[in-house]
Amino acid sequence: MAPKQRISYVPFDAMDEAMQAEILRCAREGTPRPESSAVRAHAPNAFWAFANSWKALFHEGICDHAIKDLCRIYISRTVKCEYCGNQRSTKAMAKGLSEAQYDELLNFESSDKYDDRQKAALAYAEAIAWGTDSDELWDRLHRHFSEVELVELGCFIALTFGQQSWIRLLNIEHHEYLPGTSAGMAPGFETRDALEKTKASSDYWAVKVAGGPRSSTA
Repeated sequence: MAPKQRISYVPFDAMDEAMQAEILRCAREGTPRPESSAVRAHAPNAFWAFANSWKALFHEGICDHAIKDLCRIYISRTVKCEYCGNQRSTKAMAKGLSEAQYDELLNFESSDKYDDRQKAALAYAEAIAWGTDSDELWDRLHRHFSEVELVELGCFIALTFGQQSWIRLLNIEHHEYLPGTSAGMAPGFETRDALEKTKASSDYWAVKVAGGPRSSTA
């Protein structure tokens, strides 16, 4: 029996034109996909607060977009938000991120899939999620990022951490709202049938994830 959805989707026809345009963009471009946005649409102030913050912090800004997407998926894996963890940024993939880099995020410190700057960013995400603060962490961050970048990246990680911690409670799923597009979906999740097959596999990432930080200290 499928988990019960906790908050309904706002019907597309009940939205104003601006909100409809944003929902269509989500379906067309992904990250976020339309389901989570259709839940936020119950409260237009929350809908636009998230949409505008997400655009400013994730899709725009000065810090590397690919690094932001690694941090986003690290948060997905560490809080076990399956809805968010099964999305990919096409912009990040175009910049060279590989699926193998997403696969090893919870063991990033010991992995050879990331450079030192990426590992520092992921350590920042780990610290925000799990409170693993230290002077050594901040020395490491300042070697790789300017203060402007650290503020932008920290605000982005905090936004995605809070949102994903909430979204995982909603029991929403992809291909339920404006179905028929695969924009921003991870490999194996392009359709509802493919998604169900992947999630039934013993290799599915969420089957393997236990709570808490798993990466070794640098």
